[in-house]
This record gives sequence, C-alpha cells and structure tokens, in this order.
Amino acid sequence: MSQADLKGRWALILGASSGFGAATALELAKNGMHIIGLHLDRGAALEAVRGLVRELESCGVQVWYQNVNIANAEKRRETIAQIRQRLGEAKLHLVMHSVAFGSLLPFIGEDASLQLTQPQMEMTLDVMANSLVYWAQDLWHAGLLGRGSRIFSMTSAGSLQVFKTYGAVSAAKAALESHTRQLALELGPHGVMVNCIMAGVTDTPALRKIPGNEEIVSIALRRNPTGRLTTPRDIAVTIRALCDPEIERINGATIVVDGGELICM
Repeated sequence: MSQADLKGRWALILGASSGFGAATALELAKNGMHIIGLHLDRGAALEAVRGLVRELESCGVQVWYQNVNIANAEKRRETIAQIRQRLGEAKLHLVMHSVAFGSLLPFIGEDASLQLTQPQMEMTLDVMANSLVYWAQDLWHAGLLGRGSRIFSMTSAGSLQVFKTYGAVSAAKAALESHTRQLALELGPHGVMVNCIMAGVTDTPALRKIPGNEEIVSIALRRNPTGRLTTPRDIAVTIRALCDPEIERINGATIVVDGGELICM
C-alpha cells in the first residue's frame, strides 16, 4: 500500500487524545488522512491535546478535534451533524472506537461501600461497549459510512481473563467484541468492515489507572515471547495496514496484536 492510497480520506477517532487513539491519529495523518478526533479531557491534559493537534497539522492534513462526551446521546447527534457538514459528500474511511472510561472497583468489597454499584456497572458497559453501537447507528443513518468504510473497536485480553478490580471493564470488553461481530453481520452486506483489535498489555494512561498495573506489566513481560510490551505505535501501524482499500475480507474478527503474549502461559 502506498501513501497515496489513504491520502485525502477521512478518519474519525473516538478517544483521540492519548494512547492508541493518539498514536493511530498520528500514523494516519503521516499517510495523508484527515483526522477528526473526539476526546474528553480537562485541565493540564488539554495542553497535551493542543500539542498533538499541532503535530497532526504539520503533516499537511485537515484536523478537527473536539472535547466532547461521546457517551452523551445529544452530543453524539450534534457532533455527527457537524461531521456531515464538514465532509460534504465524502464518507468516513475509518472509525476507531478507543474509549477507556469505567469503574475499577471489585464486585465484592470488604463492605458494600467498597464494591461496584449497579450505576457504575451500567455506566462502564454503556461507555466502553454500547456506545460503539450507538455511534455506528447514527453514522450509518447520516450517510457517513459506505462501501469500503471500516470500523475498529479496541479490546484486551481482559475479555477472556480476569484480574482483581477489572470486572466491569472485562464485561465491557466482552460485550464490545460481541457488538463488533453483530455490526459486522449487519453492515457487511453494505461493504462496511467491522473488526476488533485486541492489544497486548500497553503502557498507556488507561493502564496506569488500573490498581495493580505494575503486576499486570510484570506478568506480560514474563509471558511475551518478544520480551517487551506492546506499544501504541504497534497498534497504529496495524490499523493503518488494515486501512488498505484492497483489504476487503477481514470482517467480524478479533485481531490479536500482542507479539504472542496471549498464547503463552
């Protein structure tokens, strides 16, 4: 695939300010894609976002970043209307759902005040999993998806494995993979591919928020045949490769990008 294959196409990244989303935005911009990035940041984090936007713009592409709650239905509809106006008749070549926001409390706490609540469980699944469906629905009906478009969601081995305090997020990841398969079934006849990327353990802001993340890193380093963690750029270049317009037959898959971490004891 040459850079010309992606030049001038549009990417929408949900969760575009750091980690996988930011790395993918930069990789795609370097290959000529215009970037729409949605994020939810406050305070000092906004300065880092402004720096990222400047770096993306230096690639000579159009960049539109918005600080918005992607789980809010009204904001979603408003933002999609703005995207439709900005793109004119063009379609989105890529949509990336890289949203990491959920509760990290255990199911069973030392007392009831130290365990996951029903609202926290429902919020985690809604933001990290169900929002993929709602965005796909509204983007489709706005005419922003079409033949050749592709949607990527981001999962982890937490959908298959358990770790203390990760229960709600693990449930969300499992649901996200199921939603991905269902969308692949329903959008496949229209030429829209929907796949899930299962990243290996990666040092991102989201990982550092997990209690016990040092133990997660230690286990990953011990298991990974490559002797290193996965990096955001590993994910970014994989997604860029899968954006090749000639790739048309990967659909409904969970694609593991971890250097062999998952297969090792």
